[in-house]
Amino acid sequence: MAETAVLTREAGAADPGLAARLGALDLPAGGFTAAARKAALARFEKMGLPRGRDEYWRYTDPAAFNAAVPAPLQIADSGPDGPLFEDIDRLRLVFVDGIFDAEASDDPALEGVQIDTLAAAEGQADHWAAPVYGTLEAAGHDRVARPFGALNTAVARDGALIRVSGRPARPIHLIHRRADDGADVYFHHVIVVEPGAEVTVLETGMTGARSNYVIEVDVMEGARFHHISAKRAGYQKLGWGGIFARVAAKALFKSFNLSLNGTLMRHEAVIDIVGDDAVAHIAGAVLGDGKNGDFVHDDTVFITHGAERGESRQVYKKVLKNGAKGVFQGKILVKPGAQKTDGYQISQALLLDENSQFLGKPELEIYADDVKCSHGSTTGAIDETVLFYLRSRGVPKGRAIVLMVLSFLADALAEVEDEALREQISERLDAWLTRHA
Repeated sequence: MAETAVLTREAGAADPGLAARLGALDLPAGGFTAAARKAALARFEKMGLPRGRDEYWRYTDPAAFNAAVPAPLQIADSGPDGPLFEDIDRLRLVFVDGIFDAEASDDPALEGVQIDTLAAAEGQADHWAAPVYGTLEAAGHDRVARPFGALNTAVARDGALIRVSGRPARPIHLIHRRADDGADVYFHHVIVVEPGAEVTVLETGMTGARSNYVIEVDVMEGARFHHISAKRAGYQKLGWGGIFARVAAKALFKSFNLSLNGTLMRHEAVIDIVGDDAVAHIAGAVLGDGKNGDFVHDDTVFITHGAERGESRQVYKKVLKNGAKGVFQGKILVKPGAQKTDGYQISQALLLDENSQFLGKPELEIYADDVKCSHGSTTGAIDETVLFYLRSRGVPKGRAIVLMVLSFLADALAEVEDEALREQISERLDAWLTRHA
């Protein structure tokens, strides 16, 4: 703890903003994570806080993330539709302001899975998560600095540590709740899916005034990982999140993120395909309404192909109205020798008024000569011809718009393999759109 404090003061001498950011945090000493935390703090101090002039922050002002403390919020825990996935048999792990709540959670015993929490496991010097914690996040800075990922590794006090060795019968549901209106929440999950294993991880709920989360996922040979996130954001919510994944030979990684509302939300994904015949799909559906204040939603994705016959998909759809702003920055990097790579990227926005905007930055960087890679980015408005057709068939205008928006989002929703889960998400989208049509 003393050594960490010295590092903080030295950083402050060079950058008062950085010192204020760190000075507002209670930096943990760490147990099995001590070395990873120290290295992450050094990375964060070296990178510094992001600025608007930085290449991957040009479209999103990081000032609210850089502030020492967030403004307090007053937001109810559950929205008008109630929580998602309540009628699905799943194992619930509840976190309140980023801290595990054992009493509100289910018994973590699940065949084929070992579940610990970061706070409880810190005292175990040889814990299985030790080789993973902070490792994938550190690798994610290879081409692009991601300072808030390093900050999370340094300061997060709790999170789920999940090691999957079989094929559990139930999904694991990470539920986030809030108790403190001014909470600045950090949590860090580590998930290892061992060879041949398969798991589905769900995330829902609401965290504090500002949140910072990291998920590190190691998908080993022949394993399958499914991730569905639908964490709710209030209108004034600030949130940064990063998912750092390593995908081995013949493994499958799939992640879908649903975002509703929020003042400023940024999701970063760094996926490294390291084995032959691996598959990595990541998708997102965003619904943004600026009626109650500023709305900015930023998805920044970087997928690296480092092996042969890899397949990747990036599918992002954003629906924006009342001055809402959407950002997508996606990159596919194909390394030398990664032949037969199949990489696909699509980002599309549907603007429901003239005041909203979408900013896209698709990128391809290819160093192999036998690949199939493509990207596309489009922005458009409601098709008046289709709208007229639906209304001429007796469909009210509001309902017609809802149906058209759901059709627009269908490609992103299709990335959710489980039909029951996909249906629940579709119903939630329908309800939100009906209220905002």
